Amino acid sequence: MKSLAELQAIRDKARNQMSAREDSIENTRVLVGMATCGIAAGARPVMTALMEEITKRELPHVTVTQTGCIGICQYEPVVEVLEPGKEKVTYVNMTPEKAIRVVNDHLVNGNVVTEYTIGANAK
Repeated sequence: MKSLAELQAIRDKARNQMSAREDSIENTRVLVGMATCGIAAGARPVMTALMEEITKRELPHVTVTQTGCIGICQYEPVVEVLEPGKEKVTYVNMTPEKAIRVVNDHLVNGNVVTEYTIGANAK
């Protein structure tokens, strides 16, 4: 770090990343199952991809939160999207690439990626 402007850029980037984690009733909430089974199945890179894409797309109305066991370990990593006034959407067997598509299709354009949902993946 060599200048005040560089320090301010670092601060602004950190603020943007933190705003993706702040919660509000009006916000869309994205929950990532981060219990032992989720972490073992790859939930941490999925959460990182979600956070980075949401920050890159500047979506202040979307918050990302980790949660404990969701109860469907065989489908981990699991991501749930809760939008005010809408039914919860549960995405299963997530990867970082799938997470980016969920942000682009679902959170930005409002189109649920049905092939990633639990209904499409139930055995």
